[in-house]
Amino acid sequence: MANLEPSRYMSSSSRSHSARPASPVAPRRSRATEWPTLGLALVIYGGWAAVTYWHQLLPVWVVVPVGAWLVAWHGSLQHEILHGHPTRSQRLNFALGSVPLGLWMPFQSYRIAHLVHHRDERLTDPLDDPESYYWRQADWEALGRLGRCLVRLQTTLLGRIIVGPAWNISRFLMLEAGDMRHGNRTKIRIWMRHALYALPVILWLVLVCRMNLAFYCLAIVYPATSLLVIRSFAEHRAAQGVFERTAIVENSWILGPLFLFNNLHAAHHEFPNLPWYRLPGWYRDNRARLVAENGGLVYDGYFDVVRRFLLTPHDRPQHPFARTAAAAAASAPPVAA
Repeated sequence: MANLEPSRYMSSSSRSHSARPASPVAPRRSRATEWPTLGLALVIYGGWAAVTYWHQLLPVWVVVPVGAWLVAWHGSLQHEILHGHPTRSQRLNFALGSVPLGLWMPFQSYRIAHLVHHRDERLTDPLDDPESYYWRQADWEALGRLGRCLVRLQTTLLGRIIVGPAWNISRFLMLEAGDMRHGNRTKIRIWMRHALYALPVILWLVLVCRMNLAFYCLAIVYPATSLLVIRSFAEHRAAQGVFERTAIVENSWILGPLFLFNNLHAAHHEFPNLPWYRLPGWYRDNRARLVAENGGLVYDGYFDVVRRFLLTPHDRPQHPFARTAAAAAASAPPVAA
């Protein structure tokens, strides 16, 4: 994943649409407060509190899958919130999204990285897209034999599910620790704020629920992260055409709600501010155009993704259209800090 500098933060309103023709019917925000999303937040936080509080009375085969589903669902909720939902109060939205049920990633770090990812003209480029799984050739060679083996393993869906969470979490934490060690004040402030939100979660788990923290991390957070990487596994690919880089997974009525219909990823990238419950309808109305624009990169549900890529690489790790760091710096557009 590309190393993200704080100065590259952008707001959702600054996403580039320069290469896409104007949509015939632009969606508008229907209400000041999106009650379906607030209701969903209540279900997620309430369900998580209930499962953790009564975990000793419930069988482990209930606690683990339900807990993992709720933490993964919370990750999808955070994604919704960072795009400006569910209210017009940024302070309230931040408070709602900053409670780290997954513990390991600060909400603000996720927000910064993901909004930079929405510069579609730079999608998949390892120099510019902080969510890219592609590598520059020089970085690929610097990984070493073991690192390259672990990355190749993650080009299959099974490898991404098993190894991906450990790789993503450990690599993210090492990069963040390195930045803070070198005096990055923005990162230090982000992590201090994250600690304030994480402490009540940990105290709830350990002191109130009497839950083993290692069990929570390994049996709930890890599989929750595995669920989330199923969505991200095939949603982008390197391609010359900007709109051919973003996939669509149709007919997903189990994982689709878990991902808040972000499986309709081309629709989300066209209008990232569209609330999750309007995405399916918007996609249906614009399907023909979106599929034509993305070159037919459409999967028939996640079973189709499993069938194609469970043991078969989705793509090679090295990005096919390599750019140098100097070229990336020279061509980078100004971004509001």
